[in-house]
Parts: sequence; structure tokens; C-alpha cells
Amino acid sequence: MNSSSTGLEPSWGARTMPGGPPRLLGWNVPPEELVHIPEHWLVYPEPNPSLHYLLALLYVLFTFVALLGNGLVIWIFCAAKSLRTPSNMFVVNLALCDFFMMIKTPVFIYNSFNTGFALGNLGCQIFGLIGSFTGIGASMTNAAIAYDRYSTIARPLDGKLSRGQVMLFIVLIWTYVLPWGLMPLMGVWGRFVPEGFLTSCTFDYLTDSPETRYFVGTIFTFSYVLPMVLIIYYYSQIVSHVVEHEKALREQAKKMNVDSLRSNANSNAQSAEIRIAKAAITICFLFVASWTPYGVMAMIGAFGDRSLLTPGVTMIPACTCKAVACLDPYVYAISHPKYRLELQKRLPWLELQEKPPPSDSVSTTTEAVNAPPAAS
Repeated sequence: MNSSSTGLEPSWGARTMPGGPPRLLGWNVPPEELVHIPEHWLVYPEPNPSLHYLLALLYVLFTFVALLGNGLVIWIFCAAKSLRTPSNMFVVNLALCDFFMMIKTPVFIYNSFNTGFALGNLGCQIFGLIGSFTGIGASMTNAAIAYDRYSTIARPLDGKLSRGQVMLFIVLIWTYVLPWGLMPLMGVWGRFVPEGFLTSCTFDYLTDSPETRYFVGTIFTFSYVLPMVLIIYYYSQIVSHVVEHEKALREQAKKMNVDSLRSNANSNAQSAEIRIAKAAITICFLFVASWTPYGVMAMIGAFGDRSLLTPGVTMIPACTCKAVACLDPYVYAISHPKYRLELQKRLPWLELQEKPPPSDSVSTTTEAVNAPPAAS
């Protein structure tokens, strides 16, 4: 690609001249690197450097919070024997995805402090590959957690997955993830390109070609729609199952002329169906908030009005994914009483003041329901 083939002659002067009209995105990119940038971005003015610095500082915060939270989850769940259960292997896998998702942020931070495509195509490929592996891995792990919770609650006697079954699930998840990262990296199908302010990278959804549209449609279906459908289905089944179970318990208690079948029921506590509904809604919301912006943006870029995709707008999905990577360990593990007990034991200076949960003679189903979605 050269300036004559891209129609960029009028803007080249604005890219290189310090004075005159406002500089355009990519003004400080060497000509040999410009070929890796979709032309869509090169017609927009360069953002104020303060926006780059603000995003860089935001990513520093995301990185610290996510590495701390997910690092603690990985450490505690692996070190504590009481938490080394098959179900919690999914939690560790999710924490690993979120942890390594933040390993790529130095590329973004360096680019932002240098106001552009400073690390070039090599940094872009590293950023895109890690993002593809960890993002799709996290989405499929969320779906596996939903299935594990559903199986445990719907079939409390024989529905729990064994350690071998969970290991097989995890192997299948990463086998499923590999092609979506390797194909764009090797140029077999799709490619990783810079987006927005040219500081982050993702798969190409802007090139006007049938191949790009087929790739975007396929990855949208199998990496977003499929796990989304599985998550919503299994958690809706959990809510339905719990509601029916609680209804049956109340009817049986009414027939026996007692207030509750539970020996230590707390009248002030929230009902089980409310608790499980909140957990299910939170998990579904996190997944939707994390990947829907990217999915919508990619579909607009491939099939819709690309003028809607300004550099500033396309930086929003990049931030939502990092924010969710910060929240996941708190939703899935840090709210788990056994986790907090182990954390308190190993880091007493945190003063969590967590008390061991009292024994309760509740039914097996309700015990499973009251646990956090990813806890065993």
C-alpha cells in the first residue's frame, strides 16, 4: 500500500507537518506500518494527548485491581485444600483468563503514553492474540460454570462433575479457543489490526470484503452468541428449578402446619429464589456488559454504517472488557464465605472478620443454590 493507492494524498501533509491543519490519526506512524492500519481510522483527527494519558492511567488502575483480585483467587483456590474441588477448577480457569487478559495492557499503556501506534504491528499482534485467547476463553468458561451450577442443582445426587470431567471441559475450552486466535495471527482467516486511537488491537471488522464479513459473522456467532445462549439458558433453568423447589417446600410446610421445614430458618433472610435470581442476573449482566459492545461494534463495522464507529466510540468496548476482568473475581470468589475464611487465615492483617458458617439442615438443593454460582 502507498499513498497513491489509498487516496491519502490530501491528508499526508497533515500527518507530517507540525503546523497547519489538525493532524490526523497515524501522523506519527512510519509509512511501512501504515499498511497495517484500516483506512477508516486515518481520516479522523488526532485526539487530544490528554485523552491518551487518561486512558493509560485508567488501564494502570484496571491492571492493578484485576491482577490483585485474580491473583488472590488463583493463589487461595490452589493453596487451600478445602477449595480444591472440581467446580472451583472452573473458577481458577476464569481467573487465569482475566489475569492474562491484563498481561497485554503494557502494550496499550506504552502506546497511549506515546500517543499512537508506538509498538507497531508486532505489539498489535501480541495484544490481539492475548485478547482473543483470554476473552473467548473467559466466555466459554462462564458457560461451563453455568452448566456446572445447573447440573449440581438440578441433579444434586449425581449431577456434580468429577475432577476428570472438569479437566476434560477445560481442555475442550482451550482447544475451542485456539483457532480463533491463531487464524488471524497467521493470516489464515481474518487479521489483527489497530482500532480507535491506534493504541489497542482486535480482529479486523472494517475491511470491505466478503472474507472479513464471513469471519466477523462466524466469530460473532460462535464466540459471543453461543456462550451467551448457554449462560442465559442454564441460569434461567436454575432460577426456575429453585422457585419450584421453594414452592414445594412451602406447600409441604403448610400441609404439616409448620412455618418452615428448615430447622434454623431466618425469617429476616432473603428467600432462596431472590438470592439465586440476583446471582444469575449479575453473571448474565457481566457477560453482556463485557462483550456486547464489542459484538455490536464488530457487526456494525462488517455489515452496517461504519460512520458510527468513531475512534472515541470504539474505545468503550476495550474498557468494558477490562472493567469486567476486575469484577469477575469479586463476583465469583471473593463473595464466597470459604474463600474469605481462607483469605482471613492467610492474610489476617486484612481483618475480614469472617465467621465460619453455621451448620444448617437445609435440603441439598437449597444448599447448592445458596452458594455463589462458581463455588462448590
